[in-house]
Amino acid sequence: MSAQAAPRRRVAVTGLGLVTPAGNDVASTWDALLAGRSGVAPVTLFDASGFSTRIAAEVKGFDARARIDDRKLLKYANRSHGFALAAADEAMRDAGIRPSPQDAARWGIAVGTGMMGVDYPTLDALHRHAAPEGELDVGRLLGEATARDPMVFCRSQSTAGVALLARRFGIRGYATSVHTACASGGQAVGTALKLIRRGTVDRVLAGGFDSMVSPIGLAGFCLLGAVSPDNDTPERASRPFDATRNGFVLGEGAGFLVLEEWDAAQRRGARIYAELAGDGNSLSSYRITDSHPSGDGPIQAMRQALADAGATTADVDYLNAHGTSTPMNDRSESAAAKVVFGEQVGQVAVSSTKSVMGHLIAAAGAVEAAVCVLAIHHGRLPVNANLRELDAECEHLDVVRDRPRERRVRVAMSNSLGFGGSNSCLVLRNPEDLR
Repeated sequence: MSAQAAPRRRVAVTGLGLVTPAGNDVASTWDALLAGRSGVAPVTLFDASGFSTRIAAEVKGFDARARIDDRKLLKYANRSHGFALAAADEAMRDAGIRPSPQDAARWGIAVGTGMMGVDYPTLDALHRHAAPEGELDVGRLLGEATARDPMVFCRSQSTAGVALLARRFGIRGYATSVHTACASGGQAVGTALKLIRRGTVDRVLAGGFDSMVSPIGLAGFCLLGAVSPDNDTPERASRPFDATRNGFVLGEGAGFLVLEEWDAAQRRGARIYAELAGDGNSLSSYRITDSHPSGDGPIQAMRQALADAGATTADVDYLNAHGTSTPMNDRSESAAAKVVFGEQVGQVAVSSTKSVMGHLIAAAGAVEAAVCVLAIHHGRLPVNANLRELDAECEHLDVVRDRPRERRVRVAMSNSLGFGGSNSCLVLRNPEDLR
């Protein structure tokens, strides 16, 4: 007779940290999401006057030095690393736990990392020191103060962010960076779930960070025609599921969750916000920038996540949609929801918080997973801002509009659908239903 399989380890969410265009911590971000208060404004980080889109969702009033008491560490950090360090610090404080020398090897870290490793000042220096015929003037470049600093090179490495976080908190166990464009943050959180389930570690700092608000980042999305050109009304530019939507708004920020093996969290008397219960992933391979109109890839990810959580569509009360505000994405995701939920689709409340924060790219999935945790914890659903006329192809959705909705959330889902066809879905469950 075979031995009975051990029960699958459950995963608790015990800490949250955010730095977003809506606020520099969890409380201010949550307040802005409930109020539908836009974080979109004209670009200030560089001169965007020559661009077709001159607006973005920037993090405002953020000073990494005021949040992180390690000047030496910050020498290695670029703008998005500062967001990550601050959000991770808040998550650790919120959880009331940090790695110790005795258990550091039982901690892991999984992060969704940004698409651009070289920051704007470095790119600007390269541009200014290119000869007219297009050859780099190395002598002039090396004369720049920034170029003489070897940390410029270190900060540009794709592994820099996870290394800084591991060093900051003394994490000695498993570490990984995930880069699947807009699905990165969600897939990093899903990776952390798997690490705890299989016993590789007992606790994971999981999240994502990014900042593509730079001339290169904005130019690329402008050339794709993916970003909204509504420069005169920036606060209304991101309007997911609205019939008049015309592109997403580029954002930046970071979000982190502290995840723990359920029994260990209970033993130490931790406050458990939610159970991270399910993770689903698929690859659409339809177009670089779009999901299939049928919603094929997202359908697979959503169904996998529900099955992984042992949940049914009837259990789901809230869907935090990827909802970028591009015509194609919103229709595809809406079609996916209709297939997955069937006749129950109108019973699931839906909102896209990108309507307030813009699209945080690699950070989006982690930030929006944290939003789902807050919706479960507070029993309030954030508004889908700027929705005036629902797209006819999305009319089957029960979109939270005009004001936040009071509702007990048993199960929440968070979609993250990335360029290149990477699709991530996370399922989170109310801890009150597990006692």
